[in-house]
Amino acid sequence: MPHLLSRLIAVALCALPIAAAHSADYPTRPIRLIVPFAPGGVTDTGARIVADKLGQRLGQTVVVENRPGAAGNIGTQAVVNAEPDGYTLVVGFDGTIVINPHVYTKIGFDPLKDFTPVSKIGDAVLILVANPKVPVKTLQELIAYSKAQPNGVSYGSAGTGSTPHLGGELFKLRTGAKLEHIPYKGGGQAMTDVVGGTIPLLYTAVAGAYPFVQKDQVRALAVSSKQRLASLPDVPTFEESGVPDFEVNSWIGILAPKGTPAPITHKLQESIRAVVMDPATRERLAGLGIVSSGNTPEEFGQQIREDLAKYEAVVKQVGIKVDGS
Repeated sequence: MPHLLSRLIAVALCALPIAAAHSADYPTRPIRLIVPFAPGGVTDTGARIVADKLGQRLGQTVVVENRPGAAGNIGTQAVVNAEPDGYTLVVGFDGTIVINPHVYTKIGFDPLKDFTPVSKIGDAVLILVANPKVPVKTLQELIAYSKAQPNGVSYGSAGTGSTPHLGGELFKLRTGAKLEHIPYKGGGQAMTDVVGGTIPLLYTAVAGAYPFVQKDQVRALAVSSKQRLASLPDVPTFEESGVPDFEVNSWIGILAPKGTPAPITHKLQESIRAVVMDPATRERLAGLGIVSSGNTPEEFGQQIREDLAKYEAVVKQVGIKVDGS
């Protein structure tokens, strides 16, 4: 028995330098990056911009694989049982990682137990816009106007349980604004309807709204970032408009399966940060309405925990629930 124990210890000790060596050599083959949405959206396009440059920096191809379905749940779940070796990663989207766990009755993954946060690519800032015929120019005017209407004022979003939907509900809870949610199956038709006057308000990503704001087809009331955007310097934040501690942004980032070695995680994070902070990449992401981040695994993990708690409270108060996965 003592001899057996000695041999087991020796094997374990020998394995340590091998694992360390593998981490030091990483990567030695192509990396698979799963995007849990169909091609063409902001999340997919942002991921592809980063994947191309990340592959160049790491010396290995980063292959983007689209696995859409169930609001991102299917593709995200596919990474849970992958080998935690840094060769299978997933693009995490705030809607999937911090909202779906509260909205869906079954999702097939635990955002805290099943993943190792690597780094946030960036924040996609949200904006509240109105049809120009709506007689308000500020958030405070909107709040007062909504309370004066017998049925309140309708606002559209990209769908039930989406980040803009939750942002709108949080705005209502914080201010008492009398708003009625109108869910769409994406932001495109919702924007068409607010421009045409079918709905008075739309809460959406800046990227989709920007061209219409520039052409004065919609009126920008506020952005939900901490600071004003360089691309829309005249549009105030929610906080500037009298809604304290209101920062609601969509974000995208990269996560690995739980148990991925720290040296690999940190190598990936350092490379992602270098990519997203490169002026050329930063400009391309900004064109999508994404403000580059590249934060550390620890910072990214902390934001995930905080956002899970924030949206859990909103979902419970509003009573949003979707069956299935």
